[in-house]
Amino acid sequence: MQKIYNNSQILKNSICSVITGTGSYIPSRKVHNDDFLGNEFYDLNGNKFENNNQEIIGKFEKITEISERRYVTDDLVTSDIAFSAGKSAISSSGIDPEQLDYIIVAHNFGDIQANNKRSEFVPTLAARVKHKLGIHNPGCIPYDLPFGCPGWLQGMIQADYFIKSGDAKKIMVIGAETLSRVIDPHDRDGMIYADGAGATIVESKVSNEPVGILSHCTRSYCNEEAFALWMDHSFNPTFNENLLFLKMHGRKLYEYALKVVPQVIKESMEKAGIYLKDIYKLLIHQANAKMDKAILDRLYNLFGEKQIPQDIMPMTISWLGNSSVATVPTLLDLFFNGKLDNHSSREGSILVFASVGAGMNINSMVYKSK
Repeated sequence: MQKIYNNSQILKNSICSVITGTGSYIPSRKVHNDDFLGNEFYDLNGNKFENNNQEIIGKFEKITEISERRYVTDDLVTSDIAFSAGKSAISSSGIDPEQLDYIIVAHNFGDIQANNKRSEFVPTLAARVKHKLGIHNPGCIPYDLPFGCPGWLQGMIQADYFIKSGDAKKIMVIGAETLSRVIDPHDRDGMIYADGAGATIVESKVSNEPVGILSHCTRSYCNEEAFALWMDHSFNPTFNENLLFLKMHGRKLYEYALKVVPQVIKESMEKAGIYLKDIYKLLIHQANAKMDKAILDRLYNLFGEKQIPQDIMPMTISWLGNSSVATVPTLLDLFFNGKLDNHSSREGSILVFASVGAGMNINSMVYKSK
């Protein structure tokens, strides 16, 4: 593996993209697995499962390791929790919000009211966040980024491009979602999904050595993989409301992720010139515990390594579920603030990020703490 950052290439006073603040919003409403015991579950063909719900939920928890998840209360929408996470990140960084050059909000479904299951995209969620923050600066450009679950990470990648091109000095990137508003109550896969928001402040810093975002890699596969996640009517053929819900070909998605995600992570590592031994933590999209662990195993196999360090991959899925674009920035905020058992941040350490989701899109980023 050839390093792209060696001593001869490091320029004095080079511009780096550094995370200076994080924030998150974790909804207060806890939904436990037992709360689904009264649901009627159907398969893709509209047939009711013969297994009782105790069996269905037990198998679900064994595979995903999800025992509870968080839903927003009825008075909140996605832009509300994005604002809360963003406000917390601004406070954490200590910056003046008027100095923000961009506000990037990654999401997939816009604002959906509890009593009106229609997506609102006008104005953009980023514009709504800027409005809620009371920012007057017309040079602060807010825009939305719909990119599936890897949306927040793709926003970070775009922020890095803006900063290193000299176009921006301070950028806020938010990942927020209220998947509870697009769940089919008759689809057992709906138990995976959750709500939440996470935010980061990325700033331009001058450094004599590479710190912050070192490298990244993004790939997209839109042939037979494009509709592994899609929107459709309820699996219950007698469901009367004309609504569309989030659907997933679980097995197809699992196989796809195992095939491509480790390779994308490896490519981002090769760009930064780091090795497995250099990684302090792998912060991966919290999609499914079994899948994430299999991705980690496959990554180490790509390098011919069998021994995986204990606690290299922090997990929150057991109690937060899969909140799509919010999982990784929420995980990062908890990690940086010492709120994860057996995990703490460390100066000068290497973090590797990765995500996979609808599209199908995959990305990875290598980051060195300052």
